[in-house]
Amino acid sequence: MIDKSRIQYLEQLWSRTHFLLGDEACAYGAIYAGCDFFAGYPITPASEVAELLAAELPKAGGLCVQMEDELASIGAIIGASWTGARVMTATSGPGFSLMQENIGYAIMTETPCVIVDVQRSGPSTGQATKPAQGDVMQARWGTHGDHEIMAFAPSSAQECFDLMFDCFDLADIYRTPVIMLMDGEIGHIRESVTMLEPSTVKRASRKKAEPGEDLFGGPELVPGVMHYGEGASIHVTGSTHLPNGMRDVTTPRVHDELVRRLYRKIDENREKIIRVETDISTGGNARIGVISYGATARPAYGAVKAARAEGRDVDFLRLITVWPFAREQVTDFARNLDFILVPEMNLGQISREIQRFADCEVISVSKIGGVPHSIDEIYQAIMEAMR
Repeated sequence: MIDKSRIQYLEQLWSRTHFLLGDEACAYGAIYAGCDFFAGYPITPASEVAELLAAELPKAGGLCVQMEDELASIGAIIGASWTGARVMTATSGPGFSLMQENIGYAIMTETPCVIVDVQRSGPSTGQATKPAQGDVMQARWGTHGDHEIMAFAPSSAQECFDLMFDCFDLADIYRTPVIMLMDGEIGHIRESVTMLEPSTVKRASRKKAEPGEDLFGGPELVPGVMHYGEGASIHVTGSTHLPNGMRDVTTPRVHDELVRRLYRKIDENREKIIRVETDISTGGNARIGVISYGATARPAYGAVKAARAEGRDVDFLRLITVWPFAREQVTDFARNLDFILVPEMNLGQISREIQRFADCEVISVSKIGGVPHSIDEIYQAIMEAMR
C-alpha cells in the first residue's frame, strides 16, 4: 500500500478527471506508483515530466533533483535505489544515448529503476521538437553485452499514467531497469486522465534477503536484496562478480552463470511481463493484419476500422510491451494471414523483428520527418496490400 503521507497528498487528485499532457500523466503515475526519488536533466520533449515532479513530488514526501547532465541523472537514481528508494529519470534520444553505459551497469548490478524515454526525431539533435519512434532498437541493444530488457510503449495519456505502475512493480520484482518508451506525440498530447482512489493502490515489494544471504546469485533467478544502511556489508560492482558481489573477472564459469541468469530472469517470465491488445475481425477470415505501437497505433487502428466499414476483414495487434518481444503473440496473430503491415515512425525497426516470428509477408509502413501517420496513409497502404 502507498504510505499515509502520500495518500493524503493524492486524495486531492483522484476524485476528478484531469486534462493532462502525456508527460504530466507519466509523472503523476510515478507519484502514485511510489516514486521516492527523481533525478533528471531538461530535454525536449521530456522536460514536462521533470517540471511536474519538481513541483509535486516533494508534496508527496519524495525528492526531485536537477542534475548537471544525463550521466549524473542515471547515476544518482542507481545510487538512490540501493538505499531502498523507488527511483526514476526521464530523457529523450540524446540523453538516452548518454545513459546507455549506466543502463548496462544497472542490469549487471540488478538495480531496480525506471527510465522514461520520450522519443524525438534523430539521429543526433535531429528535429528536437518533433516526435519519432527511432529508439526502439536502442532500448533493446543500446548498452553493450548480452542482456534482456523491459520496455513499454503507451498510446494515450491515460496509458502513460497506468503503465507507470507496471514499470515500477516489474523493476522491483525482477531487480532490473525498466524503460517507459514513450514518443513525443504521446508525451505532448493532452487528454483526459482518470486517477485511482489512492488507498486501493497496491505496489510490489522487493524481495528482501536474509542476513548473510548472497545478493547476486543463489538458487532463485531473482535473489533477495539488502539496502545500504540496513547493517549489511554490500559490494556492488559492474564487473563480473560472484554471488556474494565480489569481483571475479577471470573465471569463465562465473561470467557464464551470472549473465545467463540475468537473461533468464526476464526471458523465462516473459508471459508475466508481455502486454498486447488484439482485435480480430468479426468474420475471422482476414488475410491481412496491422501491428503497431505507441502513437502510431492510433491512426493504425483508425485505418483498420475504416477498412472494416467497407466490409474488409483486417486484424489488429497493438504492442504495449515492446521488449521482451511478444514473439508467441505475433506468431499466433500471423498464423492465417498473407500480409502484415507495420506502421511506425522510423525506418522499420519493429517490422524487422516481426519478420522473425511471422510466417507471412511483412510490409513496413515507415514514416519519418516528425509528422505522424494519418489514418488515410495507413488505410491506403492496407488497400494497396489487398490488391
